[in-house]
Amino acid sequence: MAVAGGTYGSKGFNLRPFKVELSSGLPRMFDLVKNTELPAHEEYPGVGSSFGIGLDVLKSLKKEWLTNFDWQKAQASMNRYEQYTVEIEGLTIHFVHEKSKDPHAIPIILQHGWPGSFLEMVPIIDPLKSQAKTSTGKPISFNVVVPSLPGHAFSSAPPANWTVEDTARVFNTLMTKVLGYGTYAVHGTDWGSATAYSMYDQFNQSARAAHLNFLPYFPLLPEALVAQNISLSPEEEFEEQRLVDWETNGNAYLVEQTTKPNTIGLAIYDSPLGQLSWIAEKYIAWSDPRQGTGPSLLTHNEILTEVSLYYLTRSIVSSMYIYAQNPNGFMTTYHKARTDAPLLFSSFKYNVGFWPQQLVARVGNLVKYTYHSFGGHFPGLDNPPALTADIREIGNYWEH
Repeated sequence: MAVAGGTYGSKGFNLRPFKVELSSGLPRMFDLVKNTELPAHEEYPGVGSSFGIGLDVLKSLKKEWLTNFDWQKAQASMNRYEQYTVEIEGLTIHFVHEKSKDPHAIPIILQHGWPGSFLEMVPIIDPLKSQAKTSTGKPISFNVVVPSLPGHAFSSAPPANWTVEDTARVFNTLMTKVLGYGTYAVHGTDWGSATAYSMYDQFNQSARAAHLNFLPYFPLLPEALVAQNISLSPEEEFEEQRLVDWETNGNAYLVEQTTKPNTIGLAIYDSPLGQLSWIAEKYIAWSDPRQGTGPSLLTHNEILTEVSLYYLTRSIVSSMYIYAQNPNGFMTTYHKARTDAPLLFSSFKYNVGFWPQQLVARVGNLVKYTYHSFGGHFPGLDNPPALTADIREIGNYWEH
């Protein structure tokens, strides 16, 4: 099968079509969910979500999992997309590859984070591959590639000292040598922003545009912003306070997964309800509080689908190791990427990380910075129309 820029399935990579089929694990998963006992009542009523996921929320999710959740429907929805596995540097990499009908479509690789999966990007696949126009009227469409990060879902766990730079190298091989694209664009969020930014920096002849909604740099707290003479608008002050709240009360998971991933990972490895408690708290806390109302698609069903994928693929421990393997994966010293390729950035009001325009401009050739008053850490689910529109703006700066 031919693709723009080369031949699909270069020799030596064992490229194979892939379908999701995890139904055999359902009986055990649902038995465990049903038979895992939760406390009858809150030990400390009135604390709400300030100390983690609320018991009432977890009970509601458990009930919905057992009564209304349809894995077969979710699995069929995943299998609407062309999926493959490929072997690169000893790893099995799973990816979606959906092509536009436009012969001039821009290849783009969309990269998720934790505790997400390739499913984070599914709502924007069809809109991106469809023919549309940028804000200036330029025609735009994409050939969309969505990989699973190593150790996540259907991609195999990497070796012990694997870094985001290693993943960037493998993903560049996927785009250039497996799929045959001479040049491509990148998008990333959370850990996916680290791999996408590394591709933008390392492989600057092939990665010729980047769109991010998260940076692989620790954001600055208020006193550091003041020290650097960076002033904020009222909207930005709100985003900065979200960051302060996360730094104060929301980052214990990061310390645990960076230092002791086995402890928490093995504790919940065979506990779907444990994984639900650990993961759902992040989805709820890090997203726009209007989740589930337009344009947000982030309902309990999406959370249950993500957690089911983690449990059924037995990937919770290996997914956490990205933190331990990259203790400096989010950098503290800002530096400019070694590229002149355009960088576009989207800031969503309820994200837990906030970078004002002045900081983003330090790390790349920033050509567009967009603020959205709706959305959070998972914009592919939180506000897919806005994320789609922002990624399309790459077309205004793309040079073949």
